[in-house]
Amino acid sequence: MSALEWFAHKPLGGGIFWIQERFYESGNRANIWLVRGSQRDVVIDAGLGLRSLPDYLRDAGLLAPAEGAGPRPLLAVATHVHFDHSGGLRHFEEVAVHSAEASALLQGDNYEAVTWLSDREVARPPRPGWSARQFRVPPVRPSRLLHEGDVINLGDRQLTVMHMPGHSRGSICLHDKDRKILFSGDVVYDGSMVDWLPYSRISDYIASCQRLMELVDRGLVEKVLPGHFNIFGAERLYRLASNYISQAGICHKISTCAMRSIASIALRVANSRIISQ
Repeated sequence: MSALEWFAHKPLGGGIFWIQERFYESGNRANIWLVRGSQRDVVIDAGLGLRSLPDYLRDAGLLAPAEGAGPRPLLAVATHVHFDHSGGLRHFEEVAVHSAEASALLQGDNYEAVTWLSDREVARPPRPGWSARQFRVPPVRPSRLLHEGDVINLGDRQLTVMHMPGHSRGSICLHDKDRKILFSGDVVYDGSMVDWLPYSRISDYIASCQRLMELVDRGLVEKVLPGHFNIFGAERLYRLASNYISQAGICHKISTCAMRSIASIALRVANSRIISQ
């Protein structure tokens, strides 16, 4: 299967494109965002990587050439290293990730990447004989380590890094302040927030949700482009963040602790099988 078959995209205007993996039919299917600037293009999250995303961007004509030269530099930014967001980073020459998860990406740590893929989630195998048991996030050496407050300069637009741990220890949002757009990764999307994975932490998540609410209170966000599901606005962002805080009581913490223990055991067993293959 070619990259053109595997991916599909939708232009949103303003130099932003929404890209998805057509045949990965799962609630874990991540949104991929292409943001085009006057001097640099940025891909936010990279999907599973079963086909080459850079090939798709080129073949679909989404990489506009720089003036009098080849395509503009292309940077892939991972909002975090979970497998559904980071598997495709291996296809990019320039990769950026938060420093807290850089070692996991460099080592190809499929425990921290929470790699969990089944054959039934892939409607059409990317190649004959492919099996989900073969899938893993390969080691990738980041070319840039991100920290709170860093700015990714695209020329005519800037994306500010906001370190928002909770879902994972290196989760980030990217904030386009001028256009009041938030690329939220898995920090928040229109669904239940996942805080029971091996490196999730409820206290961090609460603090991150408070920051999200402050963005809305200050009028700094009007549109959220999340890591999963559909785009939403400021009012929904505030409600999702405030609901998480109000529900993060002692009962939630106890149940989350139990779920984290189960998930950790399952991931260690699954990834020990990957290593032994």
